[in-house]
Amino acid sequence: MTSRTAPLGGKTLTERSRPISVLVADDHPLLRDGIAALINAESDITLAATCSSGREAIQQFRTLRPDVTLMDMQMPEMSGLEAMIEIRSEFPSARVVVLTSYEGDALIARALKAGASGYLLKNAVHDELVDTIRSVHAGQKTVSADVAVALATHAADELLTPAEINVLHLIAAGHRNKQIADQLQVTEDTVKGRVQSILSKLDANDRTHAVTIGLKRGIIGLS
Repeated sequence: MTSRTAPLGGKTLTERSRPISVLVADDHPLLRDGIAALINAESDITLAATCSSGREAIQQFRTLRPDVTLMDMQMPEMSGLEAMIEIRSEFPSARVVVLTSYEGDALIARALKAGASGYLLKNAVHDELVDTIRSVHAGQKTVSADVAVALATHAADELLTPAEINVLHLIAAGHRNKQIADQLQVTEDTVKGRVQSILSKLDANDRTHAVTIGLKRGIIGLS
């Protein structure tokens, strides 16, 4: 008589009993080693592989199809955000936890909008990693407490437009209004208007303060 495993919560009992496979993508060897040690200490989680670039993460995902992927935001060749977007375009059910040192609300929102299942700060890895992996594997969205606070703090803020973000990038690069106008092929008055809007939306005192806020919140990044 042939027995069949009954579905439970969308997965068969066999699928639910096997360890959760995890792919780790981060360009810092010490962090990869630390994560591997945490995972290897758990009976219900297994390390599928580690890699150090976004491009390699995509290749490893295609080969291994891990249950959960831990993805660093800043890596060579291709950012973690770009790699996650490409993975999820090919595998819409992929569960990716963003692993980063950055807690800027704009960066967090971008990652979650792109389909991240979780957002974990690297300083919380030791305390929260294992529970985050299990929660994400179970289909839950999970973010660190500090991340949730950052999102809530700016939830009602008016967002910068793409054109304003572009101007803020150029301000951060040291360009003055006339240079920005020439580069964007708009009038200097248009640039001045965008700068004033940026200062108002970010509640910034001046251009330098706006750049500082933009970097802290992840609205812009250092190139």
